[in-house]
Amino acid sequence: MESDRYPPSWLAWLVWGLGASFYCFGFFQRVAPAVMTDRLMVDFGIGAAALGNLSAFYFYSYVAMQIPTGILADSWGPRRLLTSGALLAGVGTIVFAMAPTVFVANMGRLVIGASVAVAWVVLLKLSTHWFAPHKFALVSGIALFCGMVGAVWAGAPLRSLTERFGWRDTMAVSGGATLLIAAAIWLVVRDDPSEKGYRSYVSATDARGPGKLAVFKGFKEIFRHRNTWLLTLAPGGMVGPILAFAGLWGVPFLTTHYGLTPSESAGATSTLLVSWAVGGPLLGAFSDRIGRRKPLYLGGNIVATVGWFFILYVPEHPLWLLYALAVLTGLASGGMIIGFAFVKESVPVEIAGTVSGVCNMGVMTGPMLLQPAMGRVLDIQWEGTVLNGMRTYDLAAYRWAFSLMLGWAILSCILVALTRETGCKPFRNG
Repeated sequence: MESDRYPPSWLAWLVWGLGASFYCFGFFQRVAPAVMTDRLMVDFGIGAAALGNLSAFYFYSYVAMQIPTGILADSWGPRRLLTSGALLAGVGTIVFAMAPTVFVANMGRLVIGASVAVAWVVLLKLSTHWFAPHKFALVSGIALFCGMVGAVWAGAPLRSLTERFGWRDTMAVSGGATLLIAAAIWLVVRDDPSEKGYRSYVSATDARGPGKLAVFKGFKEIFRHRNTWLLTLAPGGMVGPILAFAGLWGVPFLTTHYGLTPSESAGATSTLLVSWAVGGPLLGAFSDRIGRRKPLYLGGNIVATVGWFFILYVPEHPLWLLYALAVLTGLASGGMIIGFAFVKESVPVEIAGTVSGVCNMGVMTGPMLLQPAMGRVLDIQWEGTVLNGMRTYDLAAYRWAFSLMLGWAILSCILVALTRETGCKPFRNG
């Protein structure tokens, strides 16, 4: 029997936290290639374009899974999605670790991307059911912070582990850890507090999820709303530069042109990611507090765009200024987390999971397109220099590649400027 009491905080955070641990692993895998670029290029005998493609195979399947993930989050439920996702992610990671060829490595990355694709949307779904509505943006920001913990582990710590134990053994162990996460999720996580005997934060009808026909009608419904289009296209211009730089090309750029060691370069990109993690919950909570979405989202976008310009195109920064710019750009980029609350408030509550999936598809389109495209530009601009069996690229080549990042960031500012404010209030028909 359902109680009239809401679930205790410790239980809500435990259920949500197990989902967040899987999301943390997903983010770890998302940026792990950044500190292994030299090892991967040498082991598989590939250049920048092929490396960008290898990294982007994660995003190809991740993006493709966002629409079905959003539908399943509404109709199938978080527990089964998270458990099956974690199982597949563990298997995919082990395949990647044992890959004898780049083709097999690509397939491993493809499986990883598809499986971890469920984590973010399901976390948003769990947040809706296990936490009060006014905490949604804050909890979403903390979720992003958990992802950044994974990203930080994929920086200097992962580089140190790969130097000591090799990238293959390190990846294989991380795959085994993910299988343990899958078991814990199945044992503890429940879709709604009512399954534990507590009162839910959503109605009983919404907690059961829509039927299949209603789901597909809802999918059509979300695209009738202007904000859906704008808030799906915009975040790629904030997330794409972060993950293209910190997730792949930043480490070789900083190593080559700032004279940093690979570990130091990984530390610098981790600074960017940590700042992004901190900016998410701070700006999310501030947005909730002032009751506005658009000003903070747009302001963060503009500041991040300016930050990227100075990092990439103003030459000869002292190291302290490079770090300061990374912190500022990362904090401002955290404003993208507001977009999930923003788009959720722009459609009826019964299709909130579906629209979150669509929005997240837009988020990951940024790195999916930028990583291989930038690799292609680098190879086109390559002057034939090879060091220790790996291609190296000059500063002009990197700046041509980075122009793709900056262009998308500018477009993102324009798209957010065209959105309609929701006032932090749930959608109401009429």
